[in-house]
Amino acid sequence: MAYKPNDYYTKKAKEENFAARSIYKLQEIDVKYNIFKGAKQVLDLGASPGSWSQYVSRKLGNQTKILSIDLNPLSQEIPYVTFVLADIFKIDLIELAKKEGFTDLFDVILSDMAPKTTGIRITDQARSYELSQMALNVALNLLKTHGNFVCKMFDSNEFQNYNKQLLTHFKKVNVLRPKSTRKESKEIFFIAQDFIG
Repeated sequence: MAYKPNDYYTKKAKEENFAARSIYKLQEIDVKYNIFKGAKQVLDLGASPGSWSQYVSRKLGNQTKILSIDLNPLSQEIPYVTFVLADIFKIDLIELAKKEGFTDLFDVILSDMAPKTTGIRITDQARSYELSQMALNVALNLLKTHGNFVCKMFDSNEFQNYNKQLLTHFKKVNVLRPKSTRKESKEIFFIAQDFIG
């Protein structure tokens, strides 16, 4: 199926001044699972171009601080967001968070990270799984007890394995394919809530 740059959600995001159509994936997740209740600090991995950070910033306002990280810059400055241009495989996130003034663990960790796709399904799935594992490792080290974790992954044979890992660390785990996901996309989202710590 051909990529359609002017589909409904792309137009909607432009009209509402969001950086990308992916905002509606996070919005649907939040409406369904209320993941940001009481959140004071949020970590956004794979943040560029910035729509997820924008959503959190608009929803929570000055009651929250957001640390956003990506290999590529954000499309614009976002209130309450500290952005760091970095590769999470090459930095100490705990030290980085302290350096940027995040003095406590995070209430919510988001990962919309995706690999640069090759068109070779098994390769893309493997790279996506590697990023999902990295995001989970970050959550295990930087998430508060009872915190929430949202992670994107390309659907693959590792689905059940990843789900089992999450269930050992969180009291509730759900899987969602948001309505705004493109039909040709293989991405799914894990929503892990109430971190056991």
